[in-house]
Parts: sequence; C-alpha cells; structure tokens
Amino acid sequence: MKACSGTLIAGAIVAAVAAPAGAQSPAGQPPYLYAVTYLEVAPSATAEAVGLIKQVAATSRKEPGNLRYEVLQQIDRPNQFAILEAWSDQKALEAHGGGAAMTQFRDKLKPLRTGPYDERPSIPIAVVPNSPAGGAGAIYLITHVDVAPTFKDATIDMLTKAGGDSRKEPGAVRFEAWQQSNRTNHFTVNEVWKDRGAVDTHIVAPSTKEFREKLGPMMGALYDDRLYKNME
Repeated sequence: MKACSGTLIAGAIVAAVAAPAGAQSPAGQPPYLYAVTYLEVAPSATAEAVGLIKQVAATSRKEPGNLRYEVLQQIDRPNQFAILEAWSDQKALEAHGGGAAMTQFRDKLKPLRTGPYDERPSIPIAVVPNSPAGGAGAIYLITHVDVAPTFKDATIDMLTKAGGDSRKEPGAVRFEAWQQSNRTNHFTVNEVWKDRGAVDTHIVAPSTKEFREKLGPMMGALYDDRLYKNME
C-alpha cells in the first residue's frame, strides 16, 4: 500500500468536496469526509505503538468536527493497525492533520514503523448515518478494493447493493463503502460483525459469493480483506 504525504492528503481532501461521479452521500446528510490509515510496526514495538495510537485517538475525538475515530488491531498480525476516521468538513480534517497531537504522533511512530504511514482520504458511497461501532467481541472486516478505472461506476453500484444485502444478515453491525478521493477506482469497505461466527456466515452467504464472482474480473489487485478487533 502506497503512502500519501500530507501535501497529497490536503489536495485530495480539496478534490473530495466535489464528489466524483457516481458517489452517493447518505440521504439528507452532509458529504462527510472519511479516512482510513494503515500502520505496520516492528513486532517488538507493538505494545509501544498501541499506547501511542490510543493516546492520539483520545485526543482526536475531542477535536472540533470529529465524528469517529476508531483504532483497530489486526487479529492475525497484531503489529498491524488501522485507523478509521470521519470528519464533518475539510477544515476540521485539515486542522486535525496539521495539529500538534498528530505531528507528535507521527514523529514518535516513525522509528517504530516497518511500512509507510498509509493514509487514504475518502468520501462515502454506501453509508448509513450514525452506524454503531463494534462492541466487545465484535470483528471488523476491512477490505481494500482496487478495480480498473473503466469499472469504477459499476463497482460503486455493486458495493451499494452489497451494503444493502449485508446489513440484513444476522450479526451485522455495520457495512460501509468509501471511495478514495485521490484514486477514484480504489475503495475501502469497512464492516463490523457481532462475532467471528457472523463473519464466517457472511463470507459464504449467496449475496457475498455473487458479489465476489462479479467483482473478480474487474479487479486490478488481490481482494485485500483483513480481520481486526477494536483496541478500545
């Protein structure tokens, strides 16, 4: 996964204000801005990284315009993390990214990292307002979907349908699909399921299998799905 610098993020956020063709903001809701950040540290630095991530999360949630700041740890590889953010507007997100808390966090994290600080600004395409976070025992399924540019709009339609189907399943807590602002043929799907059993049932559901079969020929990279737990 390729990292985005602060300059690229700022430029992408400006572009996100005018949603790309096919993007769908939640009905009656402002076009909130989202971001997913992937982090990987040395296995020996896992505990230190957890402390730093929890600290910046607590500070970020108190900042003006923050709607969500979830910090996740990968279940199979606990030295890898994901941060899911939602912000009310561009000004709030830019202030957060350039603030003292984030500057200090990135500085302290840098010597621990074994991969890039991979931040991906996004806009919503299939989001239900006020979707809950995962409780104790909940599983987060985060997937990066990368398709050829010619299949972008078809993928948006498919992700929207997949969201509607998945939310009806037993054990579903949340299903969201975001479109990456600076690469509009890249998407993030973040799902929350009650427990691992609900995830396993979802994976073999007919609607999930149909979605994966149709998406396969459109993809430009592997279907990158990872299981996480909420760190808080």
